[in-house]
Amino acid sequence: MRILLIGYGKMGKTIEQLAQSKGYEVVGRISHSNAQELQNYTSANTDVAIEFTHPASAFENISYCLQSGIPIVSGSTGWLEKYEQAKELCRKYKGAFFYASNFSVGVNLFFHFNEYIASKMKDYQSYDVQIREVHHLQKVDKPSGTGITAAEGILASYKDLSGWVSDNPEEKTKLNIASEREPDVVGTHIVTYHSEVDTIELSHIAHSRSGFAEGALMAAAWLQGRAGVYGMKDMLNL
Repeated sequence: MRILLIGYGKMGKTIEQLAQSKGYEVVGRISHSNAQELQNYTSANTDVAIEFTHPASAFENISYCLQSGIPIVSGSTGWLEKYEQAKELCRKYKGAFFYASNFSVGVNLFFHFNEYIASKMKDYQSYDVQIREVHHLQKVDKPSGTGITAAEGILASYKDLSGWVSDNPEEKTKLNIASEREPDVVGTHIVTYHSEVDTIELSHIAHSRSGFAEGALMAAAWLQGRAGVYGMKDMLNL
């Protein structure tokens, strides 16, 4: 499998190491300093692109790959206001697009359990629900894409909440996502149901980036030969 890495930060380098250990070929490494070189890659020399960049560049990268016939796996967050446009481009060019806010298998099981717990807890109004996410200081977007995905899983059951809000626990009509940035934290997400008598928590704590890299490579391999828009639920059959 010939992989183009779009984004060569901590995640890109972790994916590269793991890909090479599995015998995959990394055909290119695109970063901010050589962004113009993306134009050199097509479906003729690339089997799949794995994209982890910034909110400002993610949609442009995804668009280029879809229009060039390159299947793309993206884990960039903070750009999802253009997600429907990306899906439309995928349909238009009969491409292959795999998006996840988090590629960790454990996190996606966390999402699955989160939805199930919310479907049960909605009937117990004495419990207030909120999400807390903690990441490293370099994390640009706030709240995290993983935190937003967890919120959406809860809101599917909590019809009395009108959406989510960032760092505003006093807004009782919305689900609060509290964000913290600390040194050397890979990623922690905690869903808390609190009442006067007890507290129930569901948490996921990442110990390294290797779980995210492993999931992204799994998605890249799974996407081969497919067309359409996919996510972790499709790959993991959740």
